[in-house]
Amino acid sequence: MLDYAALNALAAVVREGSFERAARALNVTPSAVSQRVKLLEERTGGALLVRGQPCVATEAGLQLCRHVERVGMLEHELRDALPALGMGGEADERVTVRVAVNADSLATWFMAAAAAFAVQEEATLLDLTVDDQDHTAERLRSGAVLAAVTALAQPVAGCNSEALGTMHYVAAASPEFVKRHFAQGVGARTLASAPSLVFDRKDRLQARWVRRICHRNVETPRHWIPSPNAFVEAACAGMGWGMHPASMVADAIREGTLVELVPGSTLPVPLYWQQARAAPQLLKRLGAAVRAAATSGPHALA
Repeated sequence: MLDYAALNALAAVVREGSFERAARALNVTPSAVSQRVKLLEERTGGALLVRGQPCVATEAGLQLCRHVERVGMLEHELRDALPALGMGGEADERVTVRVAVNADSLATWFMAAAAAFAVQEEATLLDLTVDDQDHTAERLRSGAVLAAVTALAQPVAGCNSEALGTMHYVAAASPEFVKRHFAQGVGARTLASAPSLVFDRKDRLQARWVRRICHRNVETPRHWIPSPNAFVEAACAGMGWGMHPASMVADAIREGTLVELVPGSTLPVPLYWQQARAAPQLLKRLGAAVRAAATSGPHALA
């Protein structure tokens, strides 16, 4: 029989990042958390945590964390179905659901889904991990999350994949920037000298758009700006050109604060919702909220 007090302690350390914060979350002492994790490691015969700032789970630790999260969701549903079971003890902690989502979705349509789900499921907490849409599926493969918004259509092993729609990106910059850098037109030569805006080292949207326009790869100077809102602000301020979600910059383009580099050259990025195939009902309800948000509202996917 598994020691769920010890499993909850391990999951809390991974979730909170330290023994001290885990102890506060569990309302026990740090030494109690440490002892529980140590006993669990002795039983499994290996390290479950890499101690540091923050503490992170080993592969074996991740497997146990995935297990205790699923058990927590199942117990949550069982208490809803059988209220006579009552409340009390560590088993009644709020359930945390870990989800990976790309930054542009989080900045546009996804928060409507998260908010709707949180209002409906008050005993559930969301732990959102931000990663590039081409890499969120890796979080599913590793077991770091139970669901993800991803650009990968092929289901990850053990998961279902459902199309959400397409996010369209537009290459845009301020009128002054375009006049300064693209007076001779948008091509390989001008793109090679005009500063571009890139979200992070995983962001390939600008490179993909340049390849479509120039029919070859072109190295562009880069500003690194890892914030969707700051990304738009930087473009409006004339720092560089970048690929923006069309719905996010529609007003700026309509008002003339931003202009398209090549009108009509949007870059479509299909998005999918993947979640564990053997998902508890709680996760399925989250999926329903995600699908609803992706297809309605001012930032709905096409």
